[in-house]
Amino acid sequence: MKRILYIVITAITISSGLFSCEPVEDRNSLPAQTLTASTLKFSVKPTTENPNVVVLKNEDPAVIPYWKYVDKNGNEIGHSNKNEEKLALPFAGKYTVYFTAYARGGSVEAAPVTVDIAQNDETQFGDPKWGLLANGAQGKTWILDMDSPVGFAGLDYPAATGDNWNWFPDYASNSWIMPNKNWGEMHFDLNGGYNTQVKQTAIADDTQTNKTGTFTFDMAHNKLIFNGGVEMLYGGDYYGDVSNWYSVKVVELTATSLRLAVIRDQSRKGEGAVLLVFHYKPKP
Repeated sequence: MKRILYIVITAITISSGLFSCEPVEDRNSLPAQTLTASTLKFSVKPTTENPNVVVLKNEDPAVIPYWKYVDKNGNEIGHSNKNEEKLALPFAGKYTVYFTAYARGGSVEAAPVTVDIAQNDETQFGDPKWGLLANGAQGKTWILDMDSPVGFAGLDYPAATGDNWNWFPDYASNSWIMPNKNWGEMHFDLNGGYNTQVKQTAIADDTQTNKTGTFTFDMAHNKLIFNGGVEMLYGGDYYGDVSNWYSVKVVELTATSLRLAVIRDQSRKGEGAVLLVFHYKPKP
């Protein structure tokens, strides 16, 4: 039976979530070939319609591709294992694309490709959701709404069909869900890049960690991805029940309310997986 390999390969340490991930066959099932950096077949080209949109294309079906792209400051802004990926780069500056090919018996990394974006393309922020989340270059900071800081829902919520039950308890009569304290804050801005900063308060005391990185907002799939080791702001004693705090579901986004969901798996306790839905409001 063929095994399925997701591009979370042990030779690679990936701090951020897989934004564009497709299941592929085990590389041992690929045709035998010897790879060198000079024989890799791939391209990194801007589209003719928009120079701020770059197409990454693996032109060798006999290899498994892995792409990583970083901004001018060295911050990872995304990665993919698709054979063809369209990369939107709305901000002017130099970007670097890394391509690694995996084949039977090993892998080879190509020389990095530099992409020079001449000017900003603000049309890519035409959707009002960008303003609701990040408020442009000025930025927007979110904190947990302690009137109803966390809820619980089925994995398909808020879909109209399927497992879409939900429970959003008020804090006044359900204070057991988490201690009432300052859990930190989560900031987003579009000041020359997709910038994010999360200040997280520890569960046991008031010690805070402050991490800075980038984010990806995939509106088509209602997904928010934190890059560069940053994780979503949370509250309560839930951290150990969730394996992924960096690729999260956007359940609700308005000018005054943001709900982000992660999967809580309690199979070790004999319970099934549910969505933990954290509720945020703008910082005054």
